[in-house]
Amino acid sequence: MTLYLQRSLLFLFLFFCAAVPSRAAEWAVVIVSSERSTAYQEAADAVLGELARSNVTRRDVHQMTTAEWNAAEVTGARLFIALGVEATTVLARSEVKAPVLATLLPRASFERVLRDCGRRVSGQFTALYLNQPLTRQLDLVRLALPQARRVGVLLGSESLAQQAQLEEAAVTRSLKLVSARVEPQEPVFNDLKKILNEADVLLALADPQIYNSSSIQNILLTSFRAQVPMVAFSPAYVRAGALLAVYSTPTQIGQQAGAMARAFFQGRALGLPQYPQDFSVSVNEYVARSLGLNLEPQALTERLRRLERGS
Repeated sequence: MTLYLQRSLLFLFLFFCAAVPSRAAEWAVVIVSSERSTAYQEAADAVLGELARSNVTRRDVHQMTTAEWNAAEVTGARLFIALGVEATTVLARSEVKAPVLATLLPRASFERVLRDCGRRVSGQFTALYLNQPLTRQLDLVRLALPQARRVGVLLGSESLAQQAQLEEAAVTRSLKLVSARVEPQEPVFNDLKKILNEADVLLALADPQIYNSSSIQNILLTSFRAQVPMVAFSPAYVRAGALLAVYSTPTQIGQQAGAMARAFFQGRALGLPQYPQDFSVSVNEYVARSLGLNLEPQALTERLRRLERGS
C-alpha cells in the first residue's frame, strides 16, 4: 500500500468519524436510576409512555443506572431524568449541560443534594418531589379524622425546615400543631411519648432521622398502644400499622415527570420544583376498626381530589 493511499484512507476514516455523531449525542432523554428496582422501572415506563405521545420513542431514550453512568460518563442528551437520591447526586456532580429533572426523592433530600454539590434550584436543575405537600396531608387528617384537633409532629434535621409552613397550614385548617424537635443522636421515644400525651393524631413526615427501618416498628407500636393513630407518607407504613397514608405511586410520579418532559420538548421550560399532582390513599382496616373508624381509601382519595379542585 502506497503512502498516498494510506493517507487517503486515514483521511476518509477521520472524516467519517467527524460526520457521524456518537450515539450518546443522539439521545433525546437519558434516564438515570439509582439502582435496578421495580419502583424505578415502573416510573421509567410511565415516563416512556408519556414521551411517546410527543413522538419521542424508546429508541430516543437511554436508560442506565448510576453504576453504569460512572463507567460510561454519558453527557450527550437534550434532557436528563434522575430517579432517586443517588442518581440526582451523580448528575449534580457531573458536567452535563442539558437540563436535569430529578424525581422519586423527597424535597429535603433534593435540597440536601443541592447544598452538598453547590447547585441551585433553576429551570436547568429542578425536581418533582416524591413527598406530598403539607396542605394535602393536613386535609387528609381533617377528612379522615374530623374530631382530631391536635396534630403531633416529630421534627428531625431534615423536616425542621418545614415547621413554619406546617404551623401556618395547620392554623388555616383550625388545627393545633404539637411538635417536638428530636436532636441528632438522641432517642426518639422520649419526645414521642410527650407528643402522644398531647396529640389526637401523629403526622409522620419523611425524615430518615425519625422514621427509618430501625425505629418505625417501635413508633407504630407506641402510638397504637396510646390510641393515637398515625397518618404516614408510605403504604409500607400502613401495612406495618399506620392508620392511613397519602402518597404517589412510582407510576403516578413517572406520568407527571413524563408530562413535564413532553412539555419541555414542546418548547416549555421545566420550571421550578413541584409536588405530585396525582396521589392515592391507603388505609389499614385492622387499625381503623380498632379505633372504631370506617374509612374507605378510594372515597377518601376522591374527596381529597375534589377538595383540591375546589369542587
